[in-house]
Amino acid sequence: MSAWIEHHWVEHSQILLNSYARWVGEELVDREGDVETQARRLFEAPFVVVSHGTQADPLLNYANQTALDLWQVDVPTLLTMPSRTTAEPMHRDERARLLERTTRDGYVDDYRGIRIASTGRQFLIERATVWNLLDNDDQYVGQAATFSEWKFLDD
Repeated sequence: MSAWIEHHWVEHSQILLNSYARWVGEELVDREGDVETQARRLFEAPFVVVSHGTQADPLLNYANQTALDLWQVDVPTLLTMPSRTTAEPMHRDERARLLERTTRDGYVDDYRGIRIASTGRQFLIERATVWNLLDNDDQYVGQAATFSEWKFLDD
């Protein structure tokens, strides 16, 4: 069974897609077809999509296959990870400033920064878009990020 079905990410995929379109003014993926087709398309996209919830120390609650591969984690591990652990401690203040700016402005589309995979491998992300997630009642439910450009720093 695919992770997007097994982990009930069809509804969350709609929040990701609807919120992205609202803030950015364009679609993240082709929205043709039913919600299951859209969820599969997002999960299989050739770019990273990742999100976290609203806890005091937000936990990751979604990653598409590209993100799982990049961070070198499986879904059960991902779902227990505070999102701050995607950056090394020395880069977490920069990450916090990004998230504050996103909260204030709704989205940012010019982020670059260093992240770290579960194995310790560092990579630089370029031109990331980070946006606030709103549910159907316009309630804040977290933040998400997408990017298609990264470079491993040990290459």
